[in-house]
Amino acid sequence: MIDGKGRARRSRSTSRSGRGALSIRRGTARDVPVILELIRGLAEYERLLHQVQATAKQIRHHGFGRRRYFDTLICRRAGRPVGFALYFFTYSTFLGRPSLYLEDLFVLPEERGNGAGKALLRELAKIALRRGCGRMEWAVLDWNRPAIRFYERLGAGLRKEWILTRLSGAPLERLAR
Repeated sequence: MIDGKGRARRSRSTSRSGRGALSIRRGTARDVPVILELIRGLAEYERLLHQVQATAKQIRHHGFGRRRYFDTLICRRAGRPVGFALYFFTYSTFLGRPSLYLEDLFVLPEERGNGAGKALLRELAKIALRRGCGRMEWAVLDWNRPAIRFYERLGAGLRKEWILTRLSGAPLERLAR
């Protein structure tokens, strides 16, 4: 749990799977290897491991350096990392309020269905409300039916009228010239 000043506090989930309670806390620079391992686990699940270029140095610099571009939550069961969320804030001009954007949510395959994903999302919702956000947003791959069903059960609406647009690599560089 994150207190009003952004400091990490331990949060215990009431969800138990017979394997111990979940704990969620804000990631720290010491968690960089765990964060990178979970990013790779997510990429493997999404069949995109070949696209991962992130290094420990980049994660440390961008997540825990002077100018932070993202925050993380680490979910543990019995002291073992079982999932994470990586998020940042954007701004909704229509709402006139910030938005919490969830870039990545990942739970180890053997831990799915045991409350870790819901606990992470619950903690993110609390952070969003404390920060005055008007909404939380994220993207999900269209083939990831288990995740889509999970999000729909939580009440999330899938926005099919919006198309995710991305500019990277040579086209990004060309536009910047």
